[in-house]
Amino acid sequence: MFNVVRKELKSLFVTPMGWVVLAMLISMFGYFFSDSLNKYFEVMSGSLRPEERQGVTAWIGSTVFGAASFFMLFAVPLLTMRTISEERRQQTLTFLNTAPISLTEIVVGKFFGLLAFLSILLGVIFIMMSALAMWADIDYGFILSNLLGLFLLVGSFCALGIYVSSLTQQPVVAAIISFVVLSALLFFDNFFVDSPNGVTAYLSLMRHFQPFSRGLIDTSDIVYFLLFIITFLTLTVRRLDADRLRG
Repeated sequence: MFNVVRKELKSLFVTPMGWVVLAMLISMFGYFFSDSLNKYFEVMSGSLRPEERQGVTAWIGSTVFGAASFFMLFAVPLLTMRTISEERRQQTLTFLNTAPISLTEIVVGKFFGLLAFLSILLGVIFIMMSALAMWADIDYGFILSNLLGLFLLVGSFCALGIYVSSLTQQPVVAAIISFVVLSALLFFDNFFVDSPNGVTAYLSLMRHFQPFSRGLIDTSDIVYFLLFIITFLTLTVRRLDADRLRG
């Protein structure tokens, strides 16, 4: 499985797509970080009452992590679209099925390879936020909570993207379907009128990410994301196993 992880990471770094996604996202994160920092100084230097003032970590962190969750929605489908669909299109899926490792190890290896690549971006965000410690007291608990939530959210994006990639041999089609489905799941509760604790609220990825964005870690949200990831990785394994049996 570690060989699959290494192969997936290598394939992301040797293709222009991986570098383009990294460069664009880091640039966007840097822009939102610097812009929110400037706005913080402008607003907090005004005539605000003490109770209206907000900490620098919450002010800048909410902007940066909010932007990160939004842009990952576009980036992850571009990275996952070729994961399996490219193998199917080039008719090399047979070699995967006959490899001396299980389908589960292949799927999990591809998943962790993608997650390791995207974790680079999380590391960049952590460095940006930690840089604030040079001139202010920052809330590392708030930062780590947001990083954990973003990590689980990105993992869910990857799991669903890999599953969609296993359904078609056209990478572009896989990217479009992944983006549409993830958008629907991310803002699921906005499409229906339901109670805050209703079914649509529970299915919404954003509802489970929001507590992390406020600095709160709830085990029920962690379990939800883990079950989401395991479900779609299991569906991917079953899909590939069905292809192998038909072959």
